[in-house]
Parts: sequence; C-alpha cells; structure tokens
Amino acid sequence: MKTNSAASDAFSQKVQIKGPRVYSQVSIPASPAWNNVQRLLAQAEGDRPTDIRDRALLMLLAFYGLRAGEVRHLRLENFDWENERLTVTRGKTQAVQTYPLARQVGDAVLRYLQEARPRSPHRKVFLTLRPPFRPLGLGSVGAVAYRRWRALGIELPHYGSHILRHACATHLLKEGLSLKEIGDHLGHRHPDTTRIYAKVDLTALRKVADFDLGGLR
Repeated sequence: MKTNSAASDAFSQKVQIKGPRVYSQVSIPASPAWNNVQRLLAQAEGDRPTDIRDRALLMLLAFYGLRAGEVRHLRLENFDWENERLTVTRGKTQAVQTYPLARQVGDAVLRYLQEARPRSPHRKVFLTLRPPFRPLGLGSVGAVAYRRWRALGIELPHYGSHILRHACATHLLKEGLSLKEIGDHLGHRHPDTTRIYAKVDLTALRKVADFDLGGLR
C-alpha cells in the first residue's frame, strides 16, 4: 500500500499545471507622451556645460530614435555641416545610415561643440566634462537620461535612454508615418520589429466605444 507521500508524488507526476503562453510582441513598449519628451528637452536648456551637452545628447536620442551606443560612438566626422547630414553606424548591423540633420538638433550639437566640449584629441563627439577628458563610457548615456527623467518626477516603467527610442517611434506613428518609414528611421532590420507599434490604441478604441450611435442598441 502506497503511503500518502508516495501517492502525492505519483499524482504530481501526472498532473502538470501549465502557465499561460506568453507571445512575443504582445504589448507595445511603454513610452512617455511626446509632450513629456518636450519637457525633458526643455529641462536641459541652460548655460551650464552639463546642460548644453545633455540637451544635444537627448535630442539625438529623441529625434532620431538612436540607441545609447550609437550616440556614444558618434564621431566628429559623422556630422556633415556643409550638407546638413548626419551619418550613424548602426550598433546591431554596423550599417551606415544617413539622415538629414534637423535644424534644432544641429544647433544643439553645434552649441555643445563650440561652448561646452573640452579641447581634446579624441574624435568621439561626447566627452566627460571633468579631466581627464575622455569619451563617455558604457552606461553614461543611459545615466544622463535616467537623471533627467527622475528630475521631472514622471512615473515611468524605466528611466533609461531606450525609452526615448520608443517615444520617437510612437510619435512618428501618431504623425501618420507608415511602419516602413518608421522602421527605416529606426534602422530596423525586419518589419516585425516595427509592428509592435501598430497595436490597437486602446484610448482611441474607448472613444469609438463611447460614440453615440443614435439610439441603436
């Protein structure tokens, strides 16, 4: 005769509780509203070297949806001031992508180069502001974004630089750009990566649900 313990072990071997299947891309990446991104950029306006550098860095993240490493590895020669172009080496593919240089971004970067960037033989654009002057290290770009977001007091699921990439994509979608255009802008290798931003807008769906159908039941 089996003991209670043995019977319990035998039962547990036959009965397995399976958790719900979790599908990839099941939810839209959380991102701040674009007006909060504008607040973030406005917060970095100022005359201190830290503000001037941070504003240029944050604008590159927000306007182009760049990854932290792509900003950190930008070199002086990536900015073609005469033709108003920016070239970026994509972190995942190492492909070189060219953008038109937006006036606001160009102005912010140029101010940093002229007023705040330390004199240095380094070719990387963004440097530390205290000696010994050197290119920003791993995690430094995320630290800038984290510090600036926390200062705003906005509740976010996380406060790193990558959330600005999501905010950029979401903003472009709301502005009417196609998924192909957004994917090209962000340097996505596969269209499935961009489709996560095309999930149902629950806020818009709620407005449809509340629409007066003229007495229909």
